[in-house]
Amino acid sequence: MLLRSLIASRIAESPERRITFAQYMEWVLYEPQHGYYATNAVNIGAEGDFFTSPHLGADFGELLAEQFAEMWDILGNPVPFTLVEMGAGAGILAADILRYLQQHYPEIFEVLEYVIVEIAPGLISQQQQVLQNMLGKTAALVRWCSLEEIPKNSIVGCFFSNELVDALPVHQFAIEEGQIREVYVTSRDGVTFEEVTGVPSTPKLTEYFDLVGIELPSSVYADGYRSEINLAAYNWLSTVAEALQRGYLLTIDYGYPATRYYSLGRRQGTLQCYYRHMHHDNPYINIGQQDITAHVDFTALERWGDRLQLPKLGFTQQGLFLMALGLGDRIAALSTGGENIVKSQGISGLLRCRDTLHQLIDPMGLGNFGVLVQTKGLREEERARSLKGLKMPLM
Repeated sequence: MLLRSLIASRIAESPERRITFAQYMEWVLYEPQHGYYATNAVNIGAEGDFFTSPHLGADFGELLAEQFAEMWDILGNPVPFTLVEMGAGAGILAADILRYLQQHYPEIFEVLEYVIVEIAPGLISQQQQVLQNMLGKTAALVRWCSLEEIPKNSIVGCFFSNELVDALPVHQFAIEEGQIREVYVTSRDGVTFEEVTGVPSTPKLTEYFDLVGIELPSSVYADGYRSEINLAAYNWLSTVAEALQRGYLLTIDYGYPATRYYSLGRRQGTLQCYYRHMHHDNPYINIGQQDITAHVDFTALERWGDRLQLPKLGFTQQGLFLMALGLGDRIAALSTGGENIVKSQGISGLLRCRDTLHQLIDPMGLGNFGVLVQTKGLREEERARSLKGLKMPLM
């Protein structure tokens, strides 16, 4: 109730007694005292509001570590080699990556710097506890900071994120009388929130469609069509580009290219709310207690990257990415060498392991996530060495 009242009072104090949906989404998720990600309300995992690939086991993190090892090699074995994880969730992915590099690539682990960018105080304490429990003294290698605190042009290595961009605040728009109208949030009684539409708050909203090559507004988009625009992703990408001296940006998330994102059939956009592992489309309930997300427009990330000297190296789906990095071999090994699992966990344990690996590549689920790799400062011969994860896996 505190957050609801706080937002209502801020709306009342605003010049037009309304705020953009992007501002509303930023407050309900990231308000420093009461937002979803700023408190212990966030609940990630199989029994929580949502779960991510790392919660299915160590394989996801271990295969990412294999990709990072190849990046280190292509970059000429830099010292230090820095991994910057943006939005580290419960900290499980960081633990899996660090443990695997320590065991299998000690030469990289010795020169590794691992940075977690996390704005949620509740998650930072959870990450610290998980890393301490899983890694012991090795957890001391990790440091936390904000993205803005990383000095410009200082990182040689890889910035990466898994399901981060989908949680950035988005503007919403609707087509009315053939024109783009922005969705604003207002409150008449200080308790409930209502939507109104008006002239876009910034010309960047209409300029966005020129960027991604979508003709909007146009006569083919009927009144009532509604969707989102993620301008915050540009600010995030710009800050990463400033901090990265040489290396890679790896973005894993659910989303589409612009032509699919703004297809005529997707009339109500992609905004979803997650509460106790159930999803719905009402962002005005469970305020501060539920996650709110929107799919990623990968075309925008690519086009903005070109402007920021972060050109695309490749784009693929998570299923293909992980298979190319060796997930297929791990699945095959369960069929031919799963005796130890059977001895310790029984046939049901073996089947659970196999099901877990298949979930990571399920084309109807996690396997359909987009994987975008962008680079900065690589020499021509370094860019010519395509990453293993971007190569078509042998089936």
